[in-house]
Amino acid sequence: MTTLEYLTTSPSGNFFLLAGPCVIENEQMALDIAHTIAPLCAELDIPYVFKGSYRKANRSRSDSFQGIGDKRALEVLARVREDLGVPVVTDIHSAAEAEMAAPYVDILQIPAFLCRQTDLLEAAASTGRMVNIKKGQFLAPEAMHFAVEKVRRCGNDQVAVTERGTTFGYTDLVVDYRGIPEMKSSGTPVILDCTHSLQQPNQASGVTGGRPQLIETIARCGIAAGADGLFIETHPTPETAMSDGKNMLPLHLLAGMLRRLTLLRKTINTINRE
Repeated sequence: MTTLEYLTTSPSGNFFLLAGPCVIENEQMALDIAHTIAPLCAELDIPYVFKGSYRKANRSRSDSFQGIGDKRALEVLARVREDLGVPVVTDIHSAAEAEMAAPYVDILQIPAFLCRQTDLLEAAASTGRMVNIKKGQFLAPEAMHFAVEKVRRCGNDQVAVTERGTTFGYTDLVVDYRGIPEMKSSGTPVILDCTHSLQQPNQASGVTGGRPQLIETIARCGIAAGADGLFIETHPTPETAMSDGKNMLPLHLLAGMLRRLTLLRKTINTINRE
């Protein structure tokens, strides 16, 4: 079974989940988060992918934390995959990184700022791994059809796209839920990034802000609009996180939220069958 099939053919009809910390800070933290989320998803019949960036290349300030070292962080991702038997996803930032990261992960994720980079999309597709393309904050949903086609032209049909908000002024984002069915018309699953959609970028301090109290609101709307999967960054103590702590979900809130979202998904599925 391919990674894409694992995510989209669950008998439960539930949404799938990409969740974990923004960046790999250390091995124990990553394992603790994964060991918390994986059993919960198994209980709720949610296909689960552990998410963690091995390096954060797109930081506002040069003194911001970028990672613990590429090889070391990739080995942590591989350890999560081996220990829990779940797929893992990580961002890549250049064509050379695609080949480097592919042996350690199941999904290569294209950051929103890089979603039009043809060489990056082609390199990711050529690894044979599933490719998740985040929609640029500057792009219309229909423009993502071209990014998807770049992956498919390389002979790789394992592709998904992620909505993560559209620039709304200089320091805010807004989600246009009309984009979900528009992007689904490419025949790809659509994922809603519930945490980055609530970022408040370009703050004067050089540290991105956020509105994490609205994560469940964004997720509920996404499920109602037809999102196939959810992307949620979560951390045991977001206030101490090395990256994006301002918009991450406290880990202890995840279980209750997923249970409520699962009930909503069941209701939507029932409505769609009528």
